[in-house]
Amino acid sequence: MTAYWVAQGVGVLAFLVGITTFINRDERRFKLQLAAYSAIIGVHFFLMGASPASMSAELNALRTVISLRTRSLWVMGIFITLTLGLGLSKFNHAMELLPIFGTVASTWALFRCKGLTTRCVMWCSTACWVTHNFWLGSIGGTLIEGSFLVMNGLNIIRFWRMQRRGIDPFKVEKEVQQ
Repeated sequence: MTAYWVAQGVGVLAFLVGITTFINRDERRFKLQLAAYSAIIGVHFFLMGASPASMSAELNALRTVISLRTRSLWVMGIFITLTLGLGLSKFNHAMELLPIFGTVASTWALFRCKGLTTRCVMWCSTACWVTHNFWLGSIGGTLIEGSFLVMNGLNIIRFWRMQRRGIDPFKVEKEVQQ
């Protein structure tokens, strides 16, 4: 029973690290904070005995950091192949497919999308993860992904409204890239 509560404690730690991830408009800070969250939640899933989710989360952390350096289709393909290969080799229940699918979607988003599109695809990925985490009984995982779902959803609406008014919510990011 103590191991269960240690695992839940690591999940709550991940919640605390990840809670402000999606309010970042700067793509670099967004990705670095997302990577830190992914690494911690991966440990949580490992402690919970959820191997496919743990592997997906740890791959998420590595992939997110690497996506800061390259948007290469080749690198993206490696991460998608690793996610599918490792995740599918360890899954025992159909619900364990959700984090695998979510990771594939978010990998595509981080390597091929920008700005609002990235956040929309990440929102769909998050829906997969929150469903899985609730099924698993992960308190911290469900709280954080549920929060991501709400916060990212609200920010998507806010950024979309800014764009409709002619304001570029990702101007800071674009200036840094140039």
